[in-house]
Amino acid sequence: MSIPKALIVQSDGTLLVEAAHPDYAELRDQLVRFAELLKSPDHFHTYRLSSISLWNAAANGQTPEEVLTLLHAHSRYPLPLHLQQLVLAEMNKYGSLKLVAGEGCHVLTGDRALLEEIREIPGVKEFLQGRKRIVLEVREKARGPLKRLLAKHGYPVQDLIGFREGRPLDINLRTKTREGRALLLRPYQEESVHAFYSEGSGVVVLPCGAGKTVVGIAAMAQAKTHTLVLTPNIVAARQWRRELLDKTHLDETLVGEYTAEQKEVKPVTITTYQMMTYHNKKTYPHFDRLNQEPWGLIVYDEVHLLPAPIFRLTADVQSTRRLGLTATLVREDGAESDVFSLIGPKKYDVPWKEMERNGFIAPTTCYEVGVPMSHDWRVKYVEAGIRQKYRIASENPCKLDALEALLQRHQDDRVLIIGQYLDQLQEVGERFQAPILTGKTPTSERERLYDLFRRGDVRVLVVSKVANVAIDLPDANVAIQISGAFGSRQEEAQRIGRLLRPKQDGGESHFYTVVTRDTVDREMANHRQLFLTEQGYAYRVLNAEDLDKPPEVHPV
Repeated sequence: MSIPKALIVQSDGTLLVEAAHPDYAELRDQLVRFAELLKSPDHFHTYRLSSISLWNAAANGQTPEEVLTLLHAHSRYPLPLHLQQLVLAEMNKYGSLKLVAGEGCHVLTGDRALLEEIREIPGVKEFLQGRKRIVLEVREKARGPLKRLLAKHGYPVQDLIGFREGRPLDINLRTKTREGRALLLRPYQEESVHAFYSEGSGVVVLPCGAGKTVVGIAAMAQAKTHTLVLTPNIVAARQWRRELLDKTHLDETLVGEYTAEQKEVKPVTITTYQMMTYHNKKTYPHFDRLNQEPWGLIVYDEVHLLPAPIFRLTADVQSTRRLGLTATLVREDGAESDVFSLIGPKKYDVPWKEMERNGFIAPTTCYEVGVPMSHDWRVKYVEAGIRQKYRIASENPCKLDALEALLQRHQDDRVLIIGQYLDQLQEVGERFQAPILTGKTPTSERERLYDLFRRGDVRVLVVSKVANVAIDLPDANVAIQISGAFGSRQEEAQRIGRLLRPKQDGGESHFYTVVTRDTVDREMANHRQLFLTEQGYAYRVLNAEDLDKPPEVHPV
């Protein structure tokens, strides 16, 4: 008797995949290229076809026929007609509208009936000039705002106008770093640079620890032009500067830091999102200052973190090549269409488990540790409002006992304890005599603590969300998160990313999430785990009461 196929395809665009099926792993790696994971309970995982996921698939060269052929091959039942129509309609949208250069304006081309339909979208006419009917003449300064508006209404625009070259700058990669280590791009790094540069703008998605900064530097060496690098914070900006000087022949006088602490404008200038979004009386002085420079490339580090004002400002720099770097395009605010329309489509992506199998990132095991709640704390939880319930469950004092057991289990490892609430982190730091690093910690002190951790002089660091991104701690091999920003899949991906740099001894890493059983804390954890489940990670369930003995584990 033959085994039923792994996939159940529904007409509303949802895909149910049997997690225990022999074809699951192979099918999962294919689905993530054109669908997004919604739920991952024990037996069936639920994916969804969305406009953005299908547009990105089309932008990456996939065809509707390829997607439908895959779905047909793995589906237990005939594909619903509505589902087939959805795939065809959304994927064929990409490329049906093209923005090209014209004389004194840009020109939006496409089917005449489609252009007439677009003309009637509220807000579109203010971006147009002229009265031609077979094309839409678009004001030159409206290039970004129009693409953003149309994407929000379900019309992706393929931008073929091209880019200015910017002022030339001779940037070349070293064959050896300044410290004498051989520098050779990994195959996927070369592929991602080629995929980006072939069209000149877009997003490269790679796991933390896979060398996204090196990809950015290689793209700069390809472009050989003045470059602006946007980062999440000063620590990240300084890491970029160190990496640039270590891996290229650039003289240090050509690389400037434009932050609250020093404002240097150089051929390569590294700044932060906070500086770019600073405004005074409705003006953005730092953006206006930097926007005067002849950049030929803008690099957006951790592009998934772009604040709303950056989208508005980025709409004004569409003539400059733009490279977004991120571990995940998931945004909890639903602004993926802004990234798509203003930075560019996803140009390169590799499943995390594939990179793990090839030894490019550290093998990592994920655990969910369930803890009980005392009677008094449970009463407090039951009587609280909806929003307060999450914080009460997150700060459950029983988590500290579980944390103590985990620290005992990993007493010889380098451990990051990560949390959301400062009072809770303060209590953890005091109980375990570990240094605490938060948003209030001065930059110099952050760098000192990171350096002590790297050297092994500090074995345990307690960190807030400031450590979610852009810290280089290659020896960290255990992370224990005790609270987080509600059900943020993005944050889950970033936190495990602290562990993914390959270890010198080839050892594996351990990622623990401590949650209060039978509360909203557990529900939020389930949502947070979606992205990593999509990447192939299985969470093993432990009970806090069993942490002092070899646990019996089960995939979530």
